[in-house]
Amino acid sequence: MALRIFGDSISGNCLKVKWVADFLRIPYVWTETSVVNAQTRTPQFLTLNPAGQVPLIILEDGRPLAQSNAIMLHLADGSALIPADAYERARMLEWLFWEQYSHEPYVAVARFQMRYMGKTRQEIGERIYERGAAALKRMDDALAGGGFLVGDAASLADVALVAYTRVAHEGGFDLSAYPAVKAWVARVETALGIV
Repeated sequence: MALRIFGDSISGNCLKVKWVADFLRIPYVWTETSVVNAQTRTPQFLTLNPAGQVPLIILEDGRPLAQSNAIMLHLADGSALIPADAYERARMLEWLFWEQYSHEPYVAVARFQMRYMGKTRQEIGERIYERGAAALKRMDDALAGGGFLVGDAASLADVALVAYTRVAHEGGFDLSAYPAVKAWVARVETALGIV
C-alpha cells in the first residue's frame, strides 16, 4: 500500500506535506479533501482523524498521522531537510513551533477569511493584521543576512514558513514591506522546486 495523503490544495499546511514528499521523491497517492465543502467532517474521514483536519497521511502499514509539522518530521527523518547538528536541529524545531503559534494563526487565517470566505480586512479585524505583521517583521529581521532560517540550506523550518508567507498577499499583507522575506520566498521556492 502506498503512502496516502489527504489534503486540501488551498491549504498551506497540506502543501507543506506535499512539498516534502515531492522534494524527497516519496511516492504517494493524493486524496483531495475539501475543508470548505466539509469533507473533513464526514463519518468516513472522522474515523481516520477524529480531529477532522487535514493534512492526514496513512502510512504504508495503515497507521494514520496528522498535523503538518509532525508529518513533515516523519517524512524527512534522516534527510537533508533536518539539520544533522543538534543545535541547528533544535533551532529548526523552534521555528516549527513558532510557525504554528505566532505565524499561521494570523497570516493563514487572514488569507483564508479574505480569499475563501470573502471577508474584508475590517471584518477580519486589525488584531490579526498587527500580529501577522509582527510575525513577518520577525522573519524579515532573521533573514536580513540572506540565506535560510537555519544553516546554509533549506530545512523544514523554511518549508513550514514559506507555505503561507508566499501567499500572504491573498490575506492583505504586502510583502514589499519585508524585502528579506520576499527574497527568501524566492530562494526557498527554487531550492524546493515549488511552483
